[in-house]
Amino acid sequence: MAEEPKVCAWAMHQPLEREYHDTEWGQVVTDDTVLFEFITLEGAQAGLSWYTILKRREAYRQAFAGYDLKQLAEWGDQEAETILTGFDIIRHRGKVNSVFSNARAALALQQEFGSLSAALWQFVGGVPINHRWESMDQVPASSEASKAMSKFLKKRGFKFVGETICYALMQAVGMVNDHLVDCYCYERAVMSQGAVKGGTDNEKSIEG
Repeated sequence: MAEEPKVCAWAMHQPLEREYHDTEWGQVVTDDTVLFEFITLEGAQAGLSWYTILKRREAYRQAFAGYDLKQLAEWGDQEAETILTGFDIIRHRGKVNSVFSNARAALALQQEFGSLSAALWQFVGGVPINHRWESMDQVPASSEASKAMSKFLKKRGFKFVGETICYALMQAVGMVNDHLVDCYCYERAVMSQGAVKGGTDNEKSIEG
């Protein structure tokens, strides 16, 4: 019988978490719409489990118009009320309203940097960081880069973008490869890095 491939421990509890881990987590994302989706989902997750958000992911897409930034930027209290009462999302008015203000802030970043992607990826110099963690205990909750990103985004008007949320975002979209080094998805995440200018040279040790 073939041996079960090794995976990161957090992905072993629910099939939905495992599917997300295997197909998305740590894969490079440079598309502005998908990046904004992750900003929204990571902000919604604050204080909750990631599984709680994952199982509502499609509802979030429907509630927030497929993350159409221009449309969301025009929404306000009326749309928030509709979303809060009509969709299976986390019913937190502040988090819902933050999606609208974050959309306006994201549009401003697109004007300033050419894309939301460029604004976010600057915090790793446009090159993913490949950590080589051997256990989940070594994986940090934040980093200097996530602290800098959080400060930057807050200054630009984003909400629910603390340093821990920003680090989770960086993990999700492949800015950092935090698959454990013996996880079978580690190398797959490295392979996805060709999508980012600069290649895969940004290696850091466990101590780094």
